[in-house]
Amino acid sequence: MPEALDPLFSVRDKVVVVTGGFGQIGAEFVRSLHERGARVAVTSRSEVADPAARLGLDDPEGRLLAVEMDITDQASVDAGFDRVMATWGVPTVVVNNAGIDTQPSAPPEVSGPFEEFPVDVFREVVDTNLVGTFLVTQAAGRRMRDAGLGGSIVNVGSIYGMVSPVQDIYAYKAEDTGIPFIKPVAYSAAKSGLYNLTRYCATYWGRAGIRVNTLTPSGVRRDTQDAKFQANYIERMPIGRMAEADEYNGALVFLASDASTYMTGSNVVVDGGWTAW
Repeated sequence: MPEALDPLFSVRDKVVVVTGGFGQIGAEFVRSLHERGARVAVTSRSEVADPAARLGLDDPEGRLLAVEMDITDQASVDAGFDRVMATWGVPTVVVNNAGIDTQPSAPPEVSGPFEEFPVDVFREVVDTNLVGTFLVTQAAGRRMRDAGLGGSIVNVGSIYGMVSPVQDIYAYKAEDTGIPFIKPVAYSAAKSGLYNLTRYCATYWGRAGIRVNTLTPSGVRRDTQDAKFQANYIERMPIGRMAEADEYNGALVFLASDASTYMTGSNVVVDGGWTAW
């Protein structure tokens, strides 16, 4: 196993919760942690009967658990954590990965100008990306504290929570279709809130041994993305390409393991240089 080479980065036998663990990045987080011997509870809004098959993993030891959880509903969050605890005990690693974004293929009613952006869509995005992370963090930290355990909570941020979207890379949509795409404000506003949520919780729980950090990714390549979008995005990216979905695994394992025991309230930026401009 990988941790045999360097036990400092071991996550073996840790109980981990990954929200949105069947998504593009989330699935890679789950695979990486599972392959390193962790017991991983994977949350999603709908029930998944066979998480191993869904993720393409062999799980003879039963180290995967699918947990139905709506992160915007406190009762659902608590029920999900109670199920994890009944199965494996208190989780000591929680990855707040679940979130929603607006892609360039989105309809104009959810991607129009700021002046006309619908407040109900704004609330939905903030409710999922920020309030949902708050509810999961609250539930996780309370259980770690009550059990007298330390732990690591990782909030997945975004470059668009650190800096404003570059609207020019989406300008081709108006040229091609006559309908402009404006990267909406809601995602940026919600993701930016994660950074101070992280800092607040890091200082609040610091003496309890509960570490809280943010991992900030940039755009991930998908085969379904518009070629013009990819070209425009890559032109702006110092490293010259979009990320592959598994390229954030190393940073996540670092934050989940004892390699980062003196790190809390920080932001690990893995963005190909986007925020270096």
